[in-house]
Amino acid sequence: MTDNLIAASQGTPWAHWQQSAHLARATWITPAQLCPPGHRLVVVAPHPDDEVLACGGLLCSFHGREQALLLVSVTDGEASHRDSRHWTEHRLRHDRPMESRHALRCLDLAVNDLDWRRLSLKDGAVARDEAYLVNYLTQLLTADDVVLTTWRRDGHTDHEAVGRACAQAARTRGARLVEVPVWACHGATPEDSRLPWPQAHRIQLDEQSLARKRQAIAAHVSQTHSDNGQDPVLPHALRECLLQPFELVFL
Repeated sequence: MTDNLIAASQGTPWAHWQQSAHLARATWITPAQLCPPGHRLVVVAPHPDDEVLACGGLLCSFHGREQALLLVSVTDGEASHRDSRHWTEHRLRHDRPMESRHALRCLDLAVNDLDWRRLSLKDGAVARDEAYLVNYLTQLLTADDVVLTTWRRDGHTDHEAVGRACAQAARTRGARLVEVPVWACHGATPEDSRLPWPQAHRIQLDEQSLARKRQAIAAHVSQTHSDNGQDPVLPHALRECLLQPFELVFL
């Protein structure tokens, strides 16, 4: 975590978020309101799994219209297990994109029909290549696109670098920017004034979409299982917060 957000040692449990008046006031929107027909949703994920954590439920609504979806995987997530003998960088670079493929199938998406770009930037060092990412996205986007990515103050250096790059490219191209708090749900508290609550909206998920999202997160075995007695990369408290019947976005 960076110093942008308050880092709680065990994370902020869902019970605290559940009592948040800020969250209760967040406006409800539908997938069609977020990305109307005729527009393309461009999801820019810092690591394999972020597309599911951030908007797995929303992605379920693109079943049968995968042509309106573009997925950009910025890194291969090879640095998630530092000093692990089991999850080496070489193995993670191979396995994590495969986990993403499995997860997208869990969301009932036709993976072979997806426009899916893998940039393979260095995991943990995206800020070093931020100018490249801005240039790449600026050339990729159009004014009709809806760009969804991690929040610029999410508490993870890669998430923040990708958020900044998307914000700059979207502004240049006139595209709509949607930011999603992922690690912020773990490291911040509902009262943190740095959370942009006036921009907060909730996308309601039905039972089927939520169940599919749960399966998709579980498909990321490297992130959800313990390694040699160590806690999983994705803590239980974080997964609980991200598996509620809605997805929180900042517009």
